[in-house]
Amino acid sequence: MNTTIEDVQFDERGLVPAVVQDSQTGGVLMLAYMNAESLTRTLETGETWFWSRSRSQLWHKGETSGNTQRVVDLSLDCDHDALVVRVEPAGPACHTGRTSCFHNVIRAAGESQHAAGDLGEVLSALYALVETRERERPRGSYTTYLFDQGLDKILKKVGEEASETIIAAKNEDRGALAKESCDLLYHLIVLLVERGVSLSDLRDELVRRSGE
Repeated sequence: MNTTIEDVQFDERGLVPAVVQDSQTGGVLMLAYMNAESLTRTLETGETWFWSRSRSQLWHKGETSGNTQRVVDLSLDCDHDALVVRVEPAGPACHTGRTSCFHNVIRAAGESQHAAGDLGEVLSALYALVETRERERPRGSYTTYLFDQGLDKILKKVGEEASETIIAAKNEDRGALAKESCDLLYHLIVLLVERGVSLSDLRDELVRRSGE
């Protein structure tokens, strides 16, 4: 069903909650609020705009941080009083530097404090961090060093880590294999960022192959 901004049921303050979701992983990135003007700007610009309830003003996500969100699609719920905005984020959604604002896990008393996110979310967070390193080049960062050295250095590291992963597998040490595999994945993501290949490109290729 096609809807327009006139179909949105804003509350008594003229606001509607907007759940922002990563289009690649499906992970929820943040919850914010839109009024008619910010929703209009979001639709017109293709990037997210919100209404700040604390500052009583419009704000463009990523205007100062560079962590913008390109809108893939926007949908309205059955009651027309809540939005889901699927985006391609250019960096972390949270001001803390986390991929998602929803990173505080609520646990029952006595439950282990160790919690891991979905692998897709972890990889997306790592990819976003590597992209930030490539863009900002902070001093002292190993990732910055790799990008400064260039493609040949990155390719050499991918080869080295692949060899170490093979050795770990031959030695039948599961812990070592997991560690070496993570090193390989990290350097592979650096290579993907260097060559402009996104995780969605990998996802689409895997989906295409699933039918073979």
